[in-house]
This record gives sequence, structure tokens and C-alpha cells, in this order.
Amino acid sequence: MSVEKHTLAAGTPYATAYYVINSGTPGPVFMIISGVHGNEPASSRAAQGIASRFSRGDMRLRQGKLIIVPLVNQTARRKGIRGQPDLNRTFPRGPGSSARHPLSAALWQLVLRYRPSWVLDLHEANGLSQLNPQRVGQSLIMSPASRAGGVAKQIIRRTNLSISNQAYHFNLRHRERAGTFRMACQRLLGARAVTVETCWSLDYSFRIQMQSEIVRQFLRAAGLI
Repeated sequence: MSVEKHTLAAGTPYATAYYVINSGTPGPVFMIISGVHGNEPASSRAAQGIASRFSRGDMRLRQGKLIIVPLVNQTARRKGIRGQPDLNRTFPRGPGSSARHPLSAALWQLVLRYRPSWVLDLHEANGLSQLNPQRVGQSLIMSPASRAGGVAKQIIRRTNLSISNQAYHFNLRHRERAGTFRMACQRLLGARAVTVETCWSLDYSFRIQMQSEIVRQFLRAAGLI
């Protein structure tokens, strides 16, 4: 297994690190991104933690490749804001369309280079989905047409068994939103694409733990670990 660290959008104000973990054995390509919004810190911490475990050899791939971009939007993170414009509305919306921001364009070129069959986009949100169906904190979000639905339901069931407070349980949400990274990967690549949302109001360490565990469960479901 090899772990390589590279720079996305090198030489620009948007430069940020990404990792390519290669098992050396043929298999699925899995991509994880986080930090598209600069005010969602636990998701990026979890993604960086996963990358660091592979770098140290604490985790290993059985097959395939794993691409991790732990902190996509460095500019928004430094300001502690969601981002202006919202980067997660600037990805290609259909065949023949292009990304509408230099950073989303650079990320999309990375997607086209590796063509992942699995995609996780890690986020955080305001409000608990268990208490308010209009909120998406503590949820997995996907298109109704996504082929990841069965796996996501199993992961939600297993994750909720480990959470004693029912208000903090995860739920499945079906949403279509053009311009998002998730929808671009699903519509244009046919990837099994899922958005993972923890809730801002919960303890920071708990959010990191939940993000990390959900990532590991998806990697196991895809046969990578």
C-alpha cells in the first residue's frame, strides 16, 4: 500500500492538500471530501484523521484506491464562514456543463482523473433531523435514485445502536440539488454518492467520532478495508 500527498489547485490561492492511498490491488475507487464549507470543522478533522491513519499504517486498504481531500475550501475555513459564493452550488449540473468556480473546477478535474464509484461529501448542519424533519443534522443525504440507499440504511441502523440519546440518531434524507458535489458525481459519473451531516450543536469530539465511524463503515461496505 502506498500513500501519496499532493496539492489540489497548486500555485493558486485555493491550494489545498489531498491524499491518494493505493492498495496496489485492483478494486473500487472511493473519494472522500470535506471542508467545502469553511464553518464545518468536525467533518474536516475526521477526514484528516482518516488520512493520517492510513499514512501511519494504522489503517490499510484491501483493494482499490482511496482519494481524500480533507479541507477543500481553505479560504472559507480561514474566515470561519460557509463560503462566498457557496462552493457547493458551483459544480457541473449536467452533461456538457462546467464548474463555475476555480476551486470546484480543480476538484472536478480530480474527480474526472480518478472517476470514483463511491463518493462521500462530509458536512455539518444546524438542527437535529430526529426532532425536525426539515433539518439535516445527523443525517445521510442522497438522491432517491442513488444506488447507495441499501448500504446507507444499514449504516444508519448500526450507527444508531451506538448512540444512547435517541435525539442524536441519524436519519436518511432524499434530496436533489443541482450544483452540489454529490449530485455532480452521481449524475455525471454514476457514483454511489452520499452527503454525511453531523449537527453543530453536539459535542465536537462526538461529531468527529460519528463522521469517522460512518466513513469506516462505508469503506468496509465497499470492500476497501
